[in-house]
Amino acid sequence: MKWRNLLAGALALTLVLVPADARRKPKVEPKIKVSCVGNSITYGMRLDDRERESYPAQLQALLGDRYEVGNFGKSGATLLRHGHRPYFEQEEFRQAMDFAGDIVVIHLGINDTDPRNWPHFRDEFVGDYLALIDSLRSVNPKARFLIARMTPIGSHHARFISGTKTWHGQIQKEIETVADVAGAELIDFYEPLYRYPWLFPDAVHPDAEGAGILAKTVYQGITGDYGGLRVSPMFSDHMVLPREKDFLIRGMADAREKVTVTVDGEVFDAVANNRGQWCVLVPQRPAKVGAELRIETAKSSLVYRDVAFGDIWLCSGQSNMEFEVRQSSDAAPRPDAGLRLYDMKCNWRTDNVAWPASALDSVNHLQYFAPTRWMPASDAAIARFSAVGYAFGQMLRDSLQVPIGLICNAVGGSTAESWIDRETLETRYPAILSDWLHNDLIMEWARGRAEKNLSNRPASVDGYGVVPTRHPYEPCYNFEAGILPMDHYPITGVIWYQGESNAERVEVHEELFPLLVDSWRNYFSQDGRSGSAMTTTVIPGLTPYVIPGSTGNLPFYYVQLSSLNRTSWPIFRDSQRRLLDSRPGLGMAVTSDLGDPTDVHYRQKRPVGERLALQALEKHYGHAVKADGPLAKEAAEVGPDVYVDFYPQDALRSADGGPIVGFEVQDAADGHFHPVAAEVSGGLVRLDCAAIRAPKAVRYAWQPYTRANLVNVAGLPASTFRLPVR
Repeated sequence: MKWRNLLAGALALTLVLVPADARRKPKVEPKIKVSCVGNSITYGMRLDDRERESYPAQLQALLGDRYEVGNFGKSGATLLRHGHRPYFEQEEFRQAMDFAGDIVVIHLGINDTDPRNWPHFRDEFVGDYLALIDSLRSVNPKARFLIARMTPIGSHHARFISGTKTWHGQIQKEIETVADVAGAELIDFYEPLYRYPWLFPDAVHPDAEGAGILAKTVYQGITGDYGGLRVSPMFSDHMVLPREKDFLIRGMADAREKVTVTVDGEVFDAVANNRGQWCVLVPQRPAKVGAELRIETAKSSLVYRDVAFGDIWLCSGQSNMEFEVRQSSDAAPRPDAGLRLYDMKCNWRTDNVAWPASALDSVNHLQYFAPTRWMPASDAAIARFSAVGYAFGQMLRDSLQVPIGLICNAVGGSTAESWIDRETLETRYPAILSDWLHNDLIMEWARGRAEKNLSNRPASVDGYGVVPTRHPYEPCYNFEAGILPMDHYPITGVIWYQGESNAERVEVHEELFPLLVDSWRNYFSQDGRSGSAMTTTVIPGLTPYVIPGSTGNLPFYYVQLSSLNRTSWPIFRDSQRRLLDSRPGLGMAVTSDLGDPTDVHYRQKRPVGERLALQALEKHYGHAVKADGPLAKEAAEVGPDVYVDFYPQDALRSADGGPIVGFEVQDAADGHFHPVAAEVSGGLVRLDCAAIRAPKAVRYAWQPYTRANLVNVAGLPASTFRLPVR
């Protein structure tokens, strides 16, 4: 019996020593259920393995075991209850109701762009969407709703021009209304994918990579994890911020995270919205160097030293803007700590070579420009910077005595259309987006060079025969790869040297150039809005700051093409002259007295930069300088002669002191242009037309490589022109 008592005591002791928690079953936390409601994009149509590649499947992998993600996508489903396949009537809707998600993500509306739906039932959209939310909320009153702005529809969609593009935009606005009325969180499936049309082989359904971007977007919306504090890569030590005007500093942080911005000792606070976006309005500051900028959250901080307040000019275009100081024949480099340079070099030059496959993948992902940072103008930094840009900045520094920042973002051979944002081209010139490598609206030389660079691309993608052909000559590309990353940086103005790669498509360029100006003016306007260049949607939770005067006519000064033996150049130069009237706030530097008969890259770039600087000094800064050479106003027949009037009203003369040359008059009797003698008479130019029976038109400097020599009192050359004789 004794041993039994000992055993009982030992067992009792064991029970006492075992913790009570070990004797209970572990508590299992219920999984958070995420309902993904949508159409074929949610379902994962066209994907090779939708069970792993659809966005809900990839979202499950991101969220982990604490969550249960349900895919309730129905191919072809419409949000509209009177649409051709209402989501309300589908089995997937009933499954979503039974699932009763704690978080509901809705992406519907794409199929409502069908002409069977939107034209007839558009007024029912908001009510039907709210009814869907109410139905799903009825089975889980505490559910959290995230509704998505729709994914893009590519311009290669068959109905894109006939209405789909317009209706898509209208539905986006209605979705934003729904989010506001329903108290739902708005997430964005549009912007993260808009720059990557090749991720949509059939123009509607994203591939696996695109679905991964959607999954990441939902993950960020659910968790608020946007990767912490981030700002534009434009921010670095030695950066230049605006002087004497209000400006915005914006960036990203985790959702609802407080951000503190300290500008030269003055503190500003912001809170990131549900999409991680924040911005602060900084009041105007005087010109200065040596300031400090701090941007901080509770978890991290960014500190930028030797910040200057001054004027920032973007120097862009193609190879003659890219042309470096060390290559020029007339540079006068002078180190200057008050001149700051931000030089965006290309990772791959557009020389006549085939790019390797690794380059093609990077280019497709818009990784064309190498990382860089602001640098004071040292000898080394100046040598590799744009010669035109440097001469421009140096003259502004000497004239204004304030800090000047220059951003060079130029690509050799690039087309005008490559610098225009996608929304502008889709809306106002969509024809140029179609099959761009075989599109006759784009100059043949540019298409041929791009074909050479891209010759190592694969034959097809996902069986659709769609090949990513992203290239810096492609419409929209340089805007998306080189302008969007600037994140609305508060520039003062633009100098632009481009046109060589559009000179054989004069009429096309006349359409494109005003679109380029509008595109950049819209994008760089400092109005606190977000999204693509043309988006006008104010982000919920982000103060819609509007800075007086910031949305007006951003100064845009461009270079007229120089002299070169290419037959299309005279008419192109004249077209550039006429484009001066296409928008307010433009200026043109004439360079027909420069150039080389056989080399498009002439080496004397200092006069070009200085003529652009004169444009800025007179037209933007109000200095008493002469910026324009003689611009032809009208031509009139008076007796046996023709008189040409010019503006501005300046003293006219020949550049070399000899006879004025370069004028021709067309004789209606034979249709030909004939050289005529010219002289200055009473502020006009008199053309001796004694040998012309019926003067019909006058032209000047019409040879591709011209020796025309009319200048004004400041020595600035007259523009190429053609005018009728009245």
